[in-house]
Amino acid sequence: MLPAHPAVPGRRIVLDSGGSEAVQLSFDDLGTPLSEVTFVVVDLETTGARSSGSAITEIGAVKVRGGQELGHFQTLVRPDEPIPPNIVSLTGITNAMVASAPSIEACFAAFMEFAGFDRGHVLVAHNAGFDVSFLKAAASQLDYRWPRPMVVDTLWLARRVVTKTEARNHKLATLAALFGARTSPTHRALDDARATVDVLHSLLERVGPLGITHAEDLASITAPVPQRRRRKTHLADDLPTTPGVYRFEGPGGEVLYVGTATNIRRRVRSYFTSAETRKRIGEMVDLATRVRAEPCSGVLESRVRELRLIAAHDPPYNVRSKRPAAARFVVLTSEAYPRALITAKVPVDATEVWGPFPSTAMARKAVEALQRATSLRSCTPRLPTAPAANAHACLAKELGTCAAPCVDPAAAASYLESVELARTCLAGDLRGLRAASLARIEALVAAERFEEAAVERDRYAAARYGARRFDSLRPFLLCPELVAARPAGGGRWELMIARYGRLAGTVMLPRGAAVAPYLSATRAMADDVAPPTYLAERASIEETALLADFCASDGARLGEFPLTAVPLAYPLTSALRPDVALSSLPGDVDGAARALDEEEWELSAPSAKEQP
Repeated sequence: MLPAHPAVPGRRIVLDSGGSEAVQLSFDDLGTPLSEVTFVVVDLETTGARSSGSAITEIGAVKVRGGQELGHFQTLVRPDEPIPPNIVSLTGITNAMVASAPSIEACFAAFMEFAGFDRGHVLVAHNAGFDVSFLKAAASQLDYRWPRPMVVDTLWLARRVVTKTEARNHKLATLAALFGARTSPTHRALDDARATVDVLHSLLERVGPLGITHAEDLASITAPVPQRRRRKTHLADDLPTTPGVYRFEGPGGEVLYVGTATNIRRRVRSYFTSAETRKRIGEMVDLATRVRAEPCSGVLESRVRELRLIAAHDPPYNVRSKRPAAARFVVLTSEAYPRALITAKVPVDATEVWGPFPSTAMARKAVEALQRATSLRSCTPRLPTAPAANAHACLAKELGTCAAPCVDPAAAASYLESVELARTCLAGDLRGLRAASLARIEALVAAERFEEAAVERDRYAAARYGARRFDSLRPFLLCPELVAARPAGGGRWELMIARYGRLAGTVMLPRGAAVAPYLSATRAMADDVAPPTYLAERASIEETALLADFCASDGARLGEFPLTAVPLAYPLTSALRPDVALSSLPGDVDGAARALDEEEWELSAPSAKEQP
C-alpha cells in the first residue's frame, strides 16, 4: 500500500499495514546524488593534436567528491618522439625534462588505479574528447581494457549555462577567470586540472536550480539530448525499482518496444539521457507516450516475459534477433530412400534429429554437411523402391556425390548404407562427419582454396550446432516437471518450475527461508502445461534455452527431476562431448589440421554428476 504522504528522498516511510517495518528509500530510485559522485578531473599535455600520431608528455589528475579534494596525480611522460618546438613553447615541457621521465608503459597502470574509472568514478575534462582519445589510444597500445567511464565535459557544460554576454568564449582560461578559480591554467597538466575542478564546481552550482542534482541528470545536460526527449523523463517517475519487464507504448496504446531490467525505473530513465545513443531507439522514445512495467521475482521471469511479450506484440523497435523464431529441425524423411529434410514439426519420440536451428540458412548448411559426408541425395522427389522405366540421373551421380538409386537398382544397398551413416550422425555421433569435414578442409587449404575451406568449416559448424542443441534441449522439452534453483545474491535463491520446456512458475526465496512452503505455493499457482505432440510445441526455443542456461549457471541446483524423463546426462558419443570447433579462419584457416588438438566444453545443460 502506498504511503499517505509524498515520498521524500532519504526519509524513512512507514507502510500503512499494521506491524510492517519501516523501509529506507534507495538512492537507486533516483540515481547518484552529485554530492556523492567521485569526479576525477584529468588534463593531458601531448606532442600534438591527434592521438593517432602524437604522444602524451604529462598527466595531471585531481580526485574530488562533495567539493573536497581526495588526492591528486601528476607525472611527466617520456614520449617515443621529440617534442616539437611549438609545443615546447606552449607548455614549457622540454625534451630534457622528459628524458628521465617514465614511459607511458610504466605509468599508465598507476594512473588508471588512481582514477578508479572501473569503480564508477566519473571522468571530467575540458574538451574531454581530446583527453579521452589519448587515454583510449594508450589503453589500446598497452592492451589495457578501457573501462568506459561516464564522461563530463566542462566545455559542453559551459556552452549550456554560460552566455556570450558573460564570457567571450568558453576556453578554460576564460572560464577560470570568470569564476575566480584558485589556480590559473598554465598549459601544465596538474595546474589545468586544478583550474578545471574550480570551473566544474561553479558550473554545478549553476545547473542545480535547473533540476540537475544527480549524475544521470548531468549526463543529459552535457550531451546533445533533444529537449523533447528530456522532458519525457517523468514517464519513469512512477515505475518500480524492482527487476521486471517494461513496455514503451505509442499514442494509440501500441507497444513500440519491450525490454528487461534489474531496476526498471533506473533503466527506463536512462533512455532520456545521453546514455542512449541508438538512433532507432531515440526515434522510439520520441514517439512514446507511456511506459508500463511488470515487476518480476527475478531475472529468469523477466527474460521469459520479455520473450512472450515480443512474440505477442511484435514491437517494431525490437531487433529481429530478440524475437522468438519458429523451430527448424533436420530429420530424415520416411520413405524407401530417405533424404534430409528441414521441418518445424518433429514428433516427441524422435531421436535422430538436429536442431532447433535459429535460421533456415543455418539448417541448410547442416544439411549440406550431412549430404557431403554421407552421400545422401539432395533431390526432393519421393523415389519408388524400384526405379521407374523413364527415370534419369541428375548431376550428383556424374559428380559421384550420390549412388543414384533412382536409376540403378544395384545402388540401393550402397545408398542404404549412406542412410545408416546419416542416422548415426543425426543421433549425435559426429565422429564420422568430423573426419570427413576435416579431410576436405585440409585438402582445400593445401590447394590454397581458402574461401571453399571456409564454406566447409561453416557447414560442419552448423551441423555441430544442431546436434549439440538437440542433445542439450531435448531433456527440457520432454520433461513433465523440473524444479531447479540458483543463487540470486544476498543469500537469496531464485527457484523455478519448468514443464515441457516452458516456465510454469518462479519465486524468489529469502535468505534462510525453508524451501518446501515456497515450492508448494509456487507449484499450486504454476501454469498447467499439456504434454506436447511435437518438440517445442509448448514454448519457444528461446524460452527453453533460458531454462537450460538457468540450470547450467554457477551454483544452480536441481531440486526435482523425474527419473522417467529423458536424462540430463548425455551419451559418450553425444555432440556435447569435447569436440573440434573448426571455428577460426584467417588466411590459412588457422591451421585446420591443428584444430584436432583443440578441445572445448560448451555445455548447455547440467552434466551427469549433477543429476539427483
